[in-house]
Amino acid sequence: MGKQTKYIIVSGGVISGIGKGIIASSTGLLLKTLGLTVTSIKIDPYLNIDAGTLSPLDHGEVFVLDDGGEADLDLGNYERYLNVTLTRANNITTGKIYREVIDKERRGDYLGKTVQVVPHVTNAVQDWIERVSHTPISGTDRVPDVCIVELGGTVGDIESAPFIEAMRQFQFRVGHDNFCLIHVSLVPVVGAVGEPKTKPTQASVRDLRGLGLSPDILACRSAQPFEDGIREKLSMFCQVAPHQIFSVHDCESLYHIPVLLRQQGILDVLTKRLQLGQLDIPSEIAHEGEQLWAQWREFARRHTRSLDRATIAVVGKYTDLADSYASVVKALEHAALNVNRKIQINWVEASDLEEATMHKDPLKYHEAWQRMCASDGILVPGGFGERGVEGMILAAKWAREHKLPYLGICLGMQVAVIEFARNMCGMANAFSAEFDKDCEMPAVVFMPEIDPTTMGGTMRLGSRPTKFQDTEFARACMIKQLYGGEDEVHERHRHRYEVNPKIVDDLESKGLHFVGRDAETGERMEILELADHPYFVAAQYHPEYITRPLSPSPPFLGLLLAASKQLDAYLAGQDLVTEAETKLKM
Repeated sequence: MGKQTKYIIVSGGVISGIGKGIIASSTGLLLKTLGLTVTSIKIDPYLNIDAGTLSPLDHGEVFVLDDGGEADLDLGNYERYLNVTLTRANNITTGKIYREVIDKERRGDYLGKTVQVVPHVTNAVQDWIERVSHTPISGTDRVPDVCIVELGGTVGDIESAPFIEAMRQFQFRVGHDNFCLIHVSLVPVVGAVGEPKTKPTQASVRDLRGLGLSPDILACRSAQPFEDGIREKLSMFCQVAPHQIFSVHDCESLYHIPVLLRQQGILDVLTKRLQLGQLDIPSEIAHEGEQLWAQWREFARRHTRSLDRATIAVVGKYTDLADSYASVVKALEHAALNVNRKIQINWVEASDLEEATMHKDPLKYHEAWQRMCASDGILVPGGFGERGVEGMILAAKWAREHKLPYLGICLGMQVAVIEFARNMCGMANAFSAEFDKDCEMPAVVFMPEIDPTTMGGTMRLGSRPTKFQDTEFARACMIKQLYGGEDEVHERHRHRYEVNPKIVDDLESKGLHFVGRDAETGERMEILELADHPYFVAAQYHPEYITRPLSPSPPFLGLLLAASKQLDAYLAGQDLVTEAETKLKM
C-alpha cells in the first residue's frame, strides 16, 4: 500500500469571497517550505460543467489550465503559490459530479439501485478527491504528501450541502490523523469605536458543527489584528484551542499572508495535527523548501519597500471588476517587483475612449484619455464581444504613434493588427469577422476547426507550442531575447479567432513582424513585434496564466522593463539588482 496522503479542507463562513483561496494557497506554500509535495483541489458548487461560459463580471476571471480546462480563478492562485501545473481534474463542480453519476447510472453501474445524493453523489466526490490526490505532480514522479481542498461557497448554502456531507464522511474514510479542517470566517469591526464582533464566527462554527464537521483551525479575517481577549473568546465559544485560532488581518499585500500565518505558528499546529514529522522528506527536497521560503520572504519584503512606480494603463472591457483580470494583475505585480518597481494600474474602460462617449459623457471621455496618456505603458487584455473594441484600437494606435510600450493579449493582439492594417497598410475597412461576419476586409477570421454553434469547451484551449521564425528580424527580436533565446515556447491559449494569414505579407512589409507562429502548422500567427519601437509586442496566447511570483512572464517582464526605461540595460545583460538587495530567481 502507498503512503497515506494528508488532507486539509478549507471551508468558509459568514460571507462569500472571504479569502479561502488565499488561505488555502498560503497554507500550501508553507507546507512546501517544509519540503512536502502539495496539490490542491477547488470545489465549485455551481451546476456548470466548468467556468468557461461564465461572464468575467459575474464570476471573475476564467483561468485556463495546460490541458485546456477552464476553471475558477482560485486554481491560478494555487499554481502561482505552489508552482505546480494543475489539470481540469483539480476543479470539481456540481455539474461534473452529477454528469459522472448519471453516466454511471445509464451504463448500469449501480446494478439497479436507487441512485441518491447519499451515498452515490457523496461517494463520487470522495473518490474524485482521492483519485486526484494520488496523481503525481506534473513534471515529477512525486505523489502529493498533502492535498488541500477548498470548498467553494459558504457553509449553509443549499448547493454546498452534498459536498459538506461528503467531507463529513471523508474524515472517517481517511482517518483522524490524515484530515484537518480550516474554517475561514469573519470578525467584523463595527461601530465608531471599532469593536470586533465574534458572533458571526460563533454562528458559522455552530452551523458547521451541526453538519457534522468540527474545525481544527480558525482563520479569522478582520480589518485589524486581534485585540486582547478576542482569541480567548472565540476559543471558548467555538471549542477551538487558542493557539489554533489565527488572525488574518488586512496586510500590505497578499504575499504577506504566508508570513503572517507562519509567525503565528500554523506550521506547528499542522505538523502536530497531521503528524507531518513522521513523513520521510529527502534532504535535497527539504533544502529546496528552505530556499523557497528565503525567496518568498524577499519577494514579500520588496513589496513593502519604497520603490519607484511604473504605471500601466489596462484598457479592457471588464474593468468594473478587477477579478476579471486577476492573472493579468498578478503578472504585472510579479514583473514589477522582479525589476524593483511597484506597479500602479490605471484602469481604463475601453468604450470610454470612443467618440460616442465624448458626445454622451465628455468628462468620462477625457478622464479615460488622461489616465491612459499619463501611463508609462499600455496593456490591452483579452475579451469577447464588440463592446469597447474601437477604444482598444485607439489605445493601440496611441501606443504605436507615441512610442509608448504596448502589450496586447489575445484580443489585444487582434486589435493591434486591425489598427495597423487600417492606418499603415491602407485597409481602411479592416475589422474582425467576430464582430462583423460580412466585413469587407477581415483582418481577423474564425478558425476553421472550431465548432461555431457549441459554446462550452470548444475554443482553441490549453498549452500549445509557438515557434520563433528563422528570419533576421525574429532571431534578434526583443521578445525572443526575453524568452532566453528559446526557439520554441509553450503558452496557454483561449480563442476562436485568429489573424487572417492572407494579409500577413502586407503587414510585415510595413514593419509589423509576426516573429512567432504555431509549431503545428506554421500558419497561425502567435507573436508580433513592431520594428523601430521601444516595445510593441502582442501575443495570441495568454502569457499571464503561467506567471509565477519568482518567475515572471517574459512578455510582462518586457513591458515593465520598457515602461521603467530598463529594457535596453536588461537585454545587454546588466544586473538590475543593487548590491544591497537579494536577487530573485528568474
